[in-house]
Amino acid sequence: MDKPAVVVLFGGRSSEHSISSATAGGVLRAIDRDRYRVIPIGITRDGAYVLEDDDPGKFALDAGRLPEVVDNGTRIVWPDSARSRELKVRDAAGEHSLGDVDVVFPILHGRFGEDGTIQGFLELLDLPYVGAGVLMSAIGMDKHTTKSVLKAAGVPVVPWVRITRAERTRDRSRWEQQLRSLGLPVFVKPARAGSSVGVSKVSAWDELDAALETAFAEDTAVLVEQAIVGREVECGVLPGRDGGLPRVSLAGEIVVTGRDFYDFEAKYLDAPGIELVCPADLREGELAEMQRIAARAFEAVGGEGLARVDFFFTGTEFYVNEVNTMPGFTPISMFPKCWIASGMSYPDLISELVEAALDPTA
Repeated sequence: MDKPAVVVLFGGRSSEHSISSATAGGVLRAIDRDRYRVIPIGITRDGAYVLEDDDPGKFALDAGRLPEVVDNGTRIVWPDSARSRELKVRDAAGEHSLGDVDVVFPILHGRFGEDGTIQGFLELLDLPYVGAGVLMSAIGMDKHTTKSVLKAAGVPVVPWVRITRAERTRDRSRWEQQLRSLGLPVFVKPARAGSSVGVSKVSAWDELDAALETAFAEDTAVLVEQAIVGREVECGVLPGRDGGLPRVSLAGEIVVTGRDFYDFEAKYLDAPGIELVCPADLREGELAEMQRIAARAFEAVGGEGLARVDFFFTGTEFYVNEVNTMPGFTPISMFPKCWIASGMSYPDLISELVEAALDPTA
């Protein structure tokens, strides 16, 4: 029997292009080659789909060289209708078949990938894919919408104010009053970006304008959130089996020392001042409560695919910060670390996600 063909799709047009590429490197290294045939497809920053090298080392993440999908002259030709799953590549020698695709693993972070757009494209082609569907992806990408949905579902969230560029220039006194009601410090972040891109911590109001400009460079809408004094803890969530409750991993903790917050450099470039501890030091009752809230948050936004749920823990209360529907899979990322600590290996985690996409009814 032929092995199922898995397209590992990565790169993309968002500011998180390099993180997506690094995540793909981790997946290409760990995916079970005895079980699956792998087709690596990169998306350049300009949006060209190219057949990439099946070389995990090419996409290693380090401070001196962020990985990138470069236009190599090839072009992927997707199936011409929903009745076909044949993938082709066009290069200098002409056009030839890569065979039928069984599932797509869209390891895309940020816009045009994690926001429901690539999911919609794959739905139109009737190609099975790993992860959340169109609606859940779109909800998870927009922090304001995520918080609104979670709040309506009774999930505790951090107080926030949403501002658009137009509102900022139109009614400054009104939104300044709203922001000051949050108190200091606050975090300023783009509404639709991840990997801590464009995020700033504001400890004095005269720092606000610069922080807003940084965030508006990434998006037309910005969130200003009350800073919660507490621990940053996270867990991974997968759908339940046979209609059961979502499965939630052990918790991991981001211990920040010597930095203002868990920024891009700390997340992906192994910068000093950050330690990822997994499992986190939580009492049994605290872990159970965190897992209960994580499962509720996961189901509230759609309950599909996978998610990493991020919390602030004050010592008495858990507040959901974000629900990430395509968390990083780099070697230092928290999502795989949490599942490994829970007894699931990295390759088995990837296989679980692929198998769920191949048979959604399982």
